[in-house]
Amino acid sequence: MPELRLADGSERDDLGAFVARAVRLDQQCAIRLRTRSGEPGAEVLDAWMATPFDTLVTRSVRGAVHPNDLTVHGSELLASLAVSRGDGVDPGAPQDLLWRSALPPADGWVRVDDLPAGVVSDLADRGVAVARENAGPKGNPPASLLDQAVLTVSGSGFEVKVPMRCLFSLSGMGFVGGADSDDLIRVSATDSWLRMDARFGAVVRRRHALLPLLF
Repeated sequence: MPELRLADGSERDDLGAFVARAVRLDQQCAIRLRTRSGEPGAEVLDAWMATPFDTLVTRSVRGAVHPNDLTVHGSELLASLAVSRGDGVDPGAPQDLLWRSALPPADGWVRVDDLPAGVVSDLADRGVAVARENAGPKGNPPASLLDQAVLTVSGSGFEVKVPMRCLFSLSGMGFVGGADSDDLIRVSATDSWLRMDARFGAVVRRRHALLPLLF
């Protein structure tokens, strides 16, 4: 039977806040939980969600899940975290077939630069306003807006273009404060991936589209 264990109540609250935001963004979302080694003698739990903006979002807390790589319904996990106050939590029935996204590598990341969170939040707010004015029949932002590169970050031998998708994800998940925030957002990259780490979580996206397979 799957089991989720968290180090203490604050870690439970942090994970609960992440899952609540994920469910608010997509009521049918799947949450992938993975255990990895942290500091000596400690385990870290990484929670992942694939957003409607074609990005991945993640948050890490002190804890572990058994089995150590498990996908569950976000709504079931949220209910369990709210109800169960013991050491162990039932995360819900395994739904591994729901997860279709590749995860980025754990190593090989290079820090490119830090961005003021207030600037990023302001750009996201402007993008949301434009998206509302140009929403499609179902209220979705146009792909051309989501794919627009709103920032170019350079450093450590990288030049990284940040699309609006990433800023929408940061804003939608509540990872950054308002335009007056003094926090910094760390931008990291590999040859294939972009990552933006904010105070309450990170957004990850491939830097280049995958080439289709030819038969």
